[in-house]
Amino acid sequence: MKTFKLPLFIFALLLSLCGITAQEIEGNWKGNLSVQGNEIPVVFDITKEDQSYKATMDSPAQNAFGLELDDVKLLKDSLSLTLNAYGISYKGKVEGESIIGTFSQGGQNFDLTLNKSEKTLPGDPSLPSSKEELAKLAQFDKGNYKYDVEDYFARPKARTFRFSPNGKFLSYREKDENNKNHIYVKNLETGEINRAIEEKEELIRGYAWANNERLLYVMDKGGNENYHLFAADIDGSETRELTPYDEVRVELLNELKEDKDHVIISMNKNNPQIFEPYKINIKTGELEQLYTNDNPQNPIVGYMFDKDGELRGFGRLHDGVKISMYYKKDGEFKEIQEFAWNDTFNPQLNYSNTNPHEAYLISNLDSDKTEIYRYDLKEGKILEKMFSNKEYDISSISLSRNRDYELDYYSYEGEKQRIVPVSDYYKKLHEKITTKFPEMNYSIADHTDDESKYLIFLQSDKLYGEYWSYDAKTEEFELLYNLMPQLDPNDMAEMRPITFKSRDGLTIHGYITLPKEAIQGKKVPVIVNPHGGPQGVRDSWGFNPEAQLFASRGYATLQVNFRISGGYGKEFLKSGFKQVGRKTMDDVEDGLQYVIDQGWVDGKKAAIYGGSHGGYAVLRGLTKTPDLYACGVDYVGVSNIFTFMETIPAYWKPYEGILKEVWYDPDVPEENAIMKEVSPVFNIEKIEKPLMVVQGANDPRVNINESDQIVAALREKGIDVPYMVKYDEGHGFAKEENSLELYETMMGFFAKHLKDNKLTQEEFKD
Repeated sequence: MKTFKLPLFIFALLLSLCGITAQEIEGNWKGNLSVQGNEIPVVFDITKEDQSYKATMDSPAQNAFGLELDDVKLLKDSLSLTLNAYGISYKGKVEGESIIGTFSQGGQNFDLTLNKSEKTLPGDPSLPSSKEELAKLAQFDKGNYKYDVEDYFARPKARTFRFSPNGKFLSYREKDENNKNHIYVKNLETGEINRAIEEKEELIRGYAWANNERLLYVMDKGGNENYHLFAADIDGSETRELTPYDEVRVELLNELKEDKDHVIISMNKNNPQIFEPYKINIKTGELEQLYTNDNPQNPIVGYMFDKDGELRGFGRLHDGVKISMYYKKDGEFKEIQEFAWNDTFNPQLNYSNTNPHEAYLISNLDSDKTEIYRYDLKEGKILEKMFSNKEYDISSISLSRNRDYELDYYSYEGEKQRIVPVSDYYKKLHEKITTKFPEMNYSIADHTDDESKYLIFLQSDKLYGEYWSYDAKTEEFELLYNLMPQLDPNDMAEMRPITFKSRDGLTIHGYITLPKEAIQGKKVPVIVNPHGGPQGVRDSWGFNPEAQLFASRGYATLQVNFRISGGYGKEFLKSGFKQVGRKTMDDVEDGLQYVIDQGWVDGKKAAIYGGSHGGYAVLRGLTKTPDLYACGVDYVGVSNIFTFMETIPAYWKPYEGILKEVWYDPDVPEENAIMKEVSPVFNIEKIEKPLMVVQGANDPRVNINESDQIVAALREKGIDVPYMVKYDEGHGFAKEENSLELYETMMGFFAKHLKDNKLTQEEFKD
């Protein structure tokens, strides 16, 4: 078809006849929606590319930023904007510096006047370092290295493999040239491949098979963690957002194998602080609320549904820190057990027994470590103790639906993952896998409903991960996919479990990853890496991309499972309550001293790096023991415990009592004083060593203000703090390009401050 262009003077004339120019509509437009007496700010940012308009929408009250609009139309002075995913549209008349119109969503219309304004971003946009400054810092990571940052942190070309329930299809994520990770479905009989789900601006945070024809997936907006549920057929058709509700978070509670058209979800749709269960139709999005959670002061915090979707029990939080377990017997929900929030009482219904009230129970109510019991929920009594370990908590059990819910195995995590087979069937399968792949951690990533095919995921401290298929009929294994073929396991560093005594006599476990220089007897720099949480979380043996990257540059990595970490019993957990930033940090320091004493690392070249609570530990380490660390990298870390508690998400509010029990209670004078003592922002004068700060602007857990505070205070003190902020990220970076930039910059920062590179630093002074 022949095309032609209008002469420029005619095009300009047409613009003038429309009554508005591109310069007049481009820009930031801000207004407030009045909804039930509340003023909700809305911001549209309109730009022009070639001869068409594009726009994004921000809803700051919902921590949603940069929502890309589907359609922007301007006809004379009439503007229309559309955001299909949320059922949002806006139509207005442009009148100079204002647009007067109507905002529509979900069948409701609201008057909305937009006024031209300066574009606003979360936090203080004057603080982040420029891209050029960060790139300059990254250049310090110079050397003849076999592997680049990208080798460790680029997403695998394909990953997250899953069988359809009948085994006819295989689904997986696959990355394109733009780093978008789409979901594909392969017909295993014909080899035909379809793209079932396309990843656009927002990341697909997770996906699963709903039935043999349909997939479920979840997305949020810019990392705000308000997850929405979507569904699509395996050929890519019938894509639908099932939960198009603003400021609502969705969690998948139960799949219903016996009902292929429904799943059970929970949402904080009626009250942002509490979650209620719904049965949702995965084709139409039709909802049926299954129970009412209408007591925010004593909310239900967990639901127990059976395989047929019947609500059998729930846990109710009361007094902020206690849980009452209710079970349905004789047609009514009755309390059967009360326990502290930090105790474990986790029943899993036993369908293989004729007693409909029997369950397998993971509990530590009568012990320090969690153990496995057979338990009668109706009578509220233990029938049999089945399994325990003296040193570690038992974490899970596995049942076979295909074999009438036979108990297959127990699992727990010691120095490494441990699986204890129970059924004869699984004993044979476990032996086949462990014989074929000795010294590997393995997990059953998926299997078909009839257990004829298995997906086995393998990993070790030196192997990033491989998927193997296993045919139960032929008893043959086949390598399906190596996630990181560019990383040779022979080049990777060893992760060693370590055990030492704290200064007050507690047994502490952890891991040290040693580069080849340390194995050869050289004392190397070390990066101390406290984990997040802090409560109930722990570091584990396996492939750690960060530790392997650090080892490739000659750094050891120390990970300490300090008191309050999970898996070591409730007394160990509780020993860290109200000790965050105090004895928890003592344990980290004692771990560093231990590896120094072993002769592995150079104590004068110790850095500290961590995310979330680990980021807090970085800031606390640099203020608690200013001479111990050469530098630090704080990644989405808390700097001020007071403001951290004031800015928690609404759905954390019911757990505020637990938060105060783990951290500190500002209403108790003695604890208020401790909070000030251990909040790094109040101890800025003690930070003497270089610090790099990293933050996702949309983080709902650790607000950007936490990082802004520490950066602004240090800058006021005259200290140069490299500060990386990403305005399309939340609590940790999920987008590949951002992740790569983070690690490239971080490695430059460590090279600058941990290596003897004075000449290199001179090169970059100008």
